[in-house]
Amino acid sequence: MQTTFLNFKSFQNVNIKNEILAGLTVAMTMIPESLSFAILAGLSPLTGLHAAFLMGIVTAFLGGRPGMVSGGAGATVVVLIALASTHGVEYLFAAVVLAGIIQLLVGVLKLGKFVRLIPQPVMYGFLNGLAVIIFMAQVAQFKVTQNGITSWMEGSALAIMAGLTLLTIAIVFVFPKITKAVPASLVAIIVVFGLVYFLNIDTKKVIDIASVSGSLPSFHIPNIPFNIETLKIIFPYAAIMAGVGLIESLLTLNMVDEITNTKGRSNKEACAQGVANITNGFFGGMGGCAMVAQTLVNIDAGARTRISAVIGAVTILIIILAGGPVIEQIPMAALVGVMMMVAIGTFEWISFRIITKMPKSDIFVGILVAIITVLLHNLALAVLIGVIISALVFAWDSAKRIRARKSIDAEGNKIYEIYGPLFFGSTTAFIDKFDAINDPEKIIIDFKESRIVDMSAIESLKKVIEKYKTHKKLVVLKHLSPDCIHLLDNASGFIEVNHYEDPTYRVLGEK
Repeated sequence: MQTTFLNFKSFQNVNIKNEILAGLTVAMTMIPESLSFAILAGLSPLTGLHAAFLMGIVTAFLGGRPGMVSGGAGATVVVLIALASTHGVEYLFAAVVLAGIIQLLVGVLKLGKFVRLIPQPVMYGFLNGLAVIIFMAQVAQFKVTQNGITSWMEGSALAIMAGLTLLTIAIVFVFPKITKAVPASLVAIIVVFGLVYFLNIDTKKVIDIASVSGSLPSFHIPNIPFNIETLKIIFPYAAIMAGVGLIESLLTLNMVDEITNTKGRSNKEACAQGVANITNGFFGGMGGCAMVAQTLVNIDAGARTRISAVIGAVTILIIILAGGPVIEQIPMAALVGVMMMVAIGTFEWISFRIITKMPKSDIFVGILVAIITVLLHNLALAVLIGVIISALVFAWDSAKRIRARKSIDAEGNKIYEIYGPLFFGSTTAFIDKFDAINDPEKIIIDFKESRIVDMSAIESLKKVIEKYKTHKKLVVLKHLSPDCIHLLDNASGFIEVNHYEDPTYRVLGEK
């Protein structure tokens, strides 16, 4: 279905009031998270606000899903923390640009479906490790630096910080039970801010971390060497950020599709996310992706078009330009409490409930990814290792599934009915199933329940044919699917086969 600026199947007219209120509410929920994630990554708070504005405004106009909200999401930012800490913020901006280019290419080449190849156990491990990192980073805010020496808070400073943090957590937890008309995180920040301001409580504030100077994002080419060494440094981070961002965004798109009973455009959304991240990298934003919580807030508030996302982004820009002095006075305890609740919400608690129902290999992968994420703070490496191990486990399991049913037909020919895919992992088992010495003059290998997948499969088939040829025996292949015939035809000259086709045969899934 065609997606337009105001298109939702169940809405004939636009409710401007709902769109405006939804946009304002979304902006208020994005500000604390954007500030907290920027500080978590060791960036200026303004970098987080710029990301919220840039991601929001670009995807509002170019995205493939009205009603979705994008901003500086923690899932993508945390990927880059290690890069920022080891090489600096300029490398982070370069990685954001590269991630955007990758996402744009995925959308242009219509490869969005391949993002789903990241297994669920890897995502569980990634999100659980991410939640632990976010939580531990908040604990680190209970440290102070004086005269270049960093130490834990003590005495009244510790008691005040802890008390205000617990108050924030309590409000975020309890307030939704009273009403969901106003975001609980926003209420918590306002309450804690009011207490600190009116009671003149001395506690750690945003201004103690960094100054928020209100200004428009300005164009800036990342100040890095443009060479292969730089590419080697930023590419792993950019690739994982691109993948994580697309997964988060496409899952959010599917969620809105189900809620609104409409259909978004995943490849268009991938392009929009890419353009938004490229813009972020060149205008001093930390990058991001679609935000599930803010999207739900937007939809629940009645938004059904792109207007609400535009309103939300413009509201954040106004706050950047005029609200800096106020933001600088926000107590860090309020942001710490909000982020601790974000960490609790990010953790996939369902992974504990279903752990006994999961295959042991999936449990191992999930735990390993989480451990690598927490210990090394290298989400790129963790996800990559998780995907590789999952792929190897799948290949091993598939290799064990190859079978051969043997029989003799009316003409005395021996038939080998192959079950399971013939690929690099199953070639040895495939070759071992044939008895060239004792078999009759002609054998038939039936691939009705199998497929020739790769070059290793062709090589193994060649070995079987040549082994029979040395004994002056004939090998005939039967029920080859069109893609298998095409694969063997391309290998003509390397392997020569005799086969006959069943014109009524169709492989499952082919049309």
